[in-house]
Amino acid sequence: MGFPASSNSPTQYIYLVHNLIEQCLVFNLSKEECMEALSKHADINPLVTSTVWKELEKENKEFFEFYRKRTETRKENADVLLSFPSGV
Repeated sequence: MGFPASSNSPTQYIYLVHNLIEQCLVFNLSKEECMEALSKHADINPLVTSTVWKELEKENKEFFEFYRKRTETRKENADVLLSFPSGV
């Protein structure tokens, strides 16, 4: 498996993916949205993103439980707002 030119080792590559995932969290992206964004914009294999995300979840269970609930609530609220007719 080749690594991007900016990364000289698997450890550096994983660290890069870790940092990019943190940026996804800042933008309140779900795991799936993050996988898609990193694949599209950073050419990161979604399997790599998923694996690193899972490891972060293991290390930070409470944070990710809260984060998941918060992002689900925001999505539900957005769905409700989008269901209103325009002009209301």
